[in-house]
Amino acid sequence: MNRTPDRHSPPPRTLLATALLAALTTVLALTMRQKGFYGDDPGALLWWYGASWTVFACAFWAVRAVPTRHAAALVLVGGIAVAATGLLGPPRTSTDSYRYAWDGRVQASGTSPYDHAPDARELAPLRDSWLFPATCEGRGLSRSGDLCTRINRPSVHTIYPPVAEGWFLAVHALSPPHARHKPLQIGGAVLSLATTGALLAVLRRRGAPQWAALWAWCPAVPIEAVNNAHVDSLGILLTVVGLGAVNSRGAVGGALLGAATAAKLLPAVVIPGALSGARPREAAKAVLSAAGVVALAYLPYALVSHSSVLGYLSGYVHEEGYEDSSSKNPYALLRLVLPPSWAFPVVVVAMAAVVLHVLRRADPERPWHGALLVTGTAFLLLTPGYPWYALLVVALAALDGRWEWLGIPIAGAAHYVCGPAGPDRTAVGTTAYALAAAAVVAGGAIRRRRADAHGGQSAKAAEPRPRHHVHGAMSTAGPVDPGTRHDVEQRP
Repeated sequence: MNRTPDRHSPPPRTLLATALLAALTTVLALTMRQKGFYGDDPGALLWWYGASWTVFACAFWAVRAVPTRHAAALVLVGGIAVAATGLLGPPRTSTDSYRYAWDGRVQASGTSPYDHAPDARELAPLRDSWLFPATCEGRGLSRSGDLCTRINRPSVHTIYPPVAEGWFLAVHALSPPHARHKPLQIGGAVLSLATTGALLAVLRRRGAPQWAALWAWCPAVPIEAVNNAHVDSLGILLTVVGLGAVNSRGAVGGALLGAATAAKLLPAVVIPGALSGARPREAAKAVLSAAGVVALAYLPYALVSHSSVLGYLSGYVHEEGYEDSSSKNPYALLRLVLPPSWAFPVVVVAMAAVVLHVLRRADPERPWHGALLVTGTAFLLLTPGYPWYALLVVALAALDGRWEWLGIPIAGAAHYVCGPAGPDRTAVGTTAYALAAAAVVAGGAIRRRRADAHGGQSAKAAEPRPRHHVHGAMSTAGPVDPGTRHDVEQRP
């Protein structure tokens, strides 16, 4: 006897996506329990990263076919579960959050974080055994003279911009005494989930909430935004909200992008995307708003600080080798085909060309598309070795529905984790970035082919679309212009 399907039961694709999401959460939880970057075998961590990304790719493939009426809830619940895995242990691959905790403590004492390095004698009363252990036994610790600390570069001033410093102070003020690293991790989880919510708000208007899973379920988010608690997640949240504003080229959108820049500087690269197709008055309004917010954020610190509020920024640029191209780390792809001395000028010219293209030709209704093009190009040209920087690429890829750009955070992770594992760090990083660039090119070629198949329509019309059940039939209609509505699984 034929049984009538339960109209209230989840479709098979929803069940498959849920099962894969559970598998992803399990693999990430196991990954967080590994010894990590500072263990005896950091190279082994790459296998766990590889497993996480593989399951993530399968889960995202499955969720694209989930009906829209189920997708948003599944993405959000999954985002909560994935983010929670980052809370299962102390920071695994970065010590940056220890500087965050220290800067918050210094500000709470009434001292500017820009005035003294952590090893300064003036700050000795603020030291405790957590951030400044008595001995330097074990990896991940730094030494400055006779002083041992968990803070990296203890002899230099902080590098973080004022909005980030405000975040550190807020987390410190809201934390119970002796809470150590956990409040910053919880704060990272809150920021990552808020970003998921912002992405869903934008993507639901386009009929494609499934694409928010590119951020919510991405392994880089629990690892870098939650477990390592990188402040990049604050700038990314402000960036997503700014680009998703009703008018990202207006004063409000510009102010939000300015606040994002004052949180981590890197989000400044998305501003050309926000200005694409803008009239001169609109562009001026957005740029002035962004610049005004940055200036206002720096002003209180500039008034109370005796040292430069730029902190260690210039020293960091020199340390990473971006000034003279002498380091093997930056410009890895360019160094394959050009003399090292050509790398920096080529980057300047190439980025200027991409920015000009975005300002003149990008779709003003999709500011995230131009922002992703500029940001992703910058990463492929500069090939940074810190994977948390690429969290911005992850969020922009989710906004634009361009999965192929996720090779960039994978490349950054491969380059970084291989650091203490042996002498092949540069080769691994260069190979990974080359594969990431190939994926971007391949993705663009596939989209152009789809556009040609649709009778020469624009790439916007031919971009990947999630599947929906309409009157019992499978349709591939997907991301649409804001305001267009898709009826999902309509009932007779």
